[in-house]
Amino acid sequence: MSILQLPTADPCVILIDWHATLVDTHDAMYHAVDDVLPRLEELGLLEHLLAPDQSKTVEDAKLVKYVRDNQALHPRIVAERKISRTDIFEVLFGDNPDAKRRAHGAFDESYRKYVGEVTPLEPDTRVNLQALRELDITLGLISNRNREFMNHELAIVDDTGWEDLFDAMTCGNDVPHRKPHPDLLLKALEQLGRGAGEHVWYVGDSTTDVIAAKRAGVTAVFYNGAGWDQAWIDKIFPGTVRHPHRPDAVVDNLGELVDLARHMRAQHLRVERSQD
Repeated sequence: MSILQLPTADPCVILIDWHATLVDTHDAMYHAVDDVLPRLEELGLLEHLLAPDQSKTVEDAKLVKYVRDNQALHPRIVAERKISRTDIFEVLFGDNPDAKRRAHGAFDESYRKYVGEVTPLEPDTRVNLQALRELDITLGLISNRNREFMNHELAIVDDTGWEDLFDAMTCGNDVPHRKPHPDLLLKALEQLGRGAGEHVWYVGDSTTDVIAAKRAGVTAVFYNGAGWDQAWIDKIFPGTVRHPHRPDAVVDNLGELVDLARHMRAQHLRVERSQD
């Protein structure tokens, strides 16, 4: 099965991740992560780092080893800025919810010092979000970030704010468990009065986004803004028993997401007309 296949249904609702899908807040995020990693021993987290045989890929094992040895991210990872703090904590702590809860808590404490400028990841982000709304698609915003930070960033982005573009927003401290648990997505659907299903799409840039979508029972669209090649995408979504979750579609930018939604909507209308 190709992960570049089309979704099975057109979207009535699209839930979208915030950081590295819609906006760039890399500076603040990496500063906060830089604050957390030297505190791993103090936080009781050093002993909870994954062993090499627990890592998904060789690259993940190398990341964990570097953090264990240096209590910092490798400079190359910081320079490339292709991995989110959520994925960093997933790589470091795997399925250990208590360790991730403590790591996210420490991150939030640090992020408060750095939260500030937030810019659209793509220059035409607002235009594309409006285009989705014009297709009569309901939009919801999802973030592992605390509501305190999200309210601020949503209000200042683009110098105008994007509050008018979303009908729901759920944040990391709104639910018991952050992504990759499905709680955030299910909470947003509850706010919208909608149920999970293939007509709900969740768009995000990380492996945790795809896992959350699959666990929530919605269509997973991977936003490949980092420009990963097909070989790497296949590696991070191996489709194994241990790591079964794969995206239903991959888009490289929001324009492609709009085109995909239009295509699926047109297909749905053609099917409806043929049944009349």
